[in-house]
Amino acid sequence: MDVDAIGDHAEKLKSLRIDEYEDDDDDDDEEEEAVTLGFVENPKNEWSLERQFFPSKAGGVPAWLDPVDIPLGRSSICDICGEPLQFLLQVYAPTKKESAFHRMLFVFMCRSMKCLLRDQHEQWKRHPEKPSRSVKVFRCQLPRFNPFYSSEPPKYDGNYKPSGIGATLCNWCGTWKGDKLCSSCRQVWYCSEKHQVMSWRSGHKFVCQQMKVSSPIGESNKTGATSLESHKVGSKNVWPEFEIIIEHESEYNTDIPEDNDLSNSLISKNKIDDTMNSLMDSFQGDDDKKSWVDFQERIAKALEQVLRYYRDTNAKPIWPVSSGRPSNADIPKCSYCGGPRCHEFQILPQLLYYFGVDNEADSLDWASIVVYACEASCEAGLPYKDEEKIQTRSQVRKLNLTQ
Repeated sequence: MDVDAIGDHAEKLKSLRIDEYEDDDDDDDEEEEAVTLGFVENPKNEWSLERQFFPSKAGGVPAWLDPVDIPLGRSSICDICGEPLQFLLQVYAPTKKESAFHRMLFVFMCRSMKCLLRDQHEQWKRHPEKPSRSVKVFRCQLPRFNPFYSSEPPKYDGNYKPSGIGATLCNWCGTWKGDKLCSSCRQVWYCSEKHQVMSWRSGHKFVCQQMKVSSPIGESNKTGATSLESHKVGSKNVWPEFEIIIEHESEYNTDIPEDNDLSNSLISKNKIDDTMNSLMDSFQGDDDKKSWVDFQERIAKALEQVLRYYRDTNAKPIWPVSSGRPSNADIPKCSYCGGPRCHEFQILPQLLYYFGVDNEADSLDWASIVVYACEASCEAGLPYKDEEKIQTRSQVRKLNLTQ
């Protein structure tokens, strides 16, 4: 994507500012209205994914919107195993409200499938007081005039920098705030003892003495940048970084081409068809089969989609199985203003393919993750507000998208 294209992409995102949302409880009727789709591609310029350009991205490290007051403590760890969560993706979704001129939703996940299954079990306990989560969603928003960014649109070149600096980040994961200093070199910070030990075993013990007399590393921590380049030691432990490109579903044909000419695609339609058929055979009830057929037909319009964005009042998530489909009563109210939450976007399992996640029995897997956010985009509470998600597990292993 060239510089002009990046600017056009930003304007597209601005056009997605969300109007007031009205929902109903008509969960039995699937709407056919087209939605905005998200696809991943390698960024042409790494700087385009830095926070001052308000990127939608998957993998790598987060581009924190508020680079100072990022989530702390238990917010940053899996409630089940206690390990630091890993960054999955973020979506830039501003609204027409002045207080949400800039608005970003972040999704983090534990890499353990065992924890993900426990999370899925917990979500069906109707509004538990202390839910255990292995997937967490945060909403952050800023007015146009704020301490971190210019009120004017960013200049799309590598020399454009944000106002102010950000918090010092963990040298291992590049994600969470580093509040534990290496006692030897006193130059490297970590978010947890776990990541400090991993960094030490992976090479920091050999360079620690050299760092005592060299200039401090983590220059990006001074500027608030959170690029992978600044975290080379731990970069192998984050998922590959992609830019999320948006397209409208209506731009795709409703029918799969008969010639099956997908030579430029990363996905083999034949592989998809084989997997879809095996999934269909595994379902027991007619409702699940109908849901799966509907799900398959919508996904087949654009096989490489990894995200579906629901900015339209009539558009609803597509559920792989009816048994994993919540009613409005299943979605907790906003814990800050008490108002309703609405479905904002849906993460599809194709993302796991791009991340290179192994296709083993205990590998990370999901059929769908639907994110719900405060309908009013309230300003109360913390800079990063917890939002809700509903996930369903695949009936079989994730789609094999290779040729």
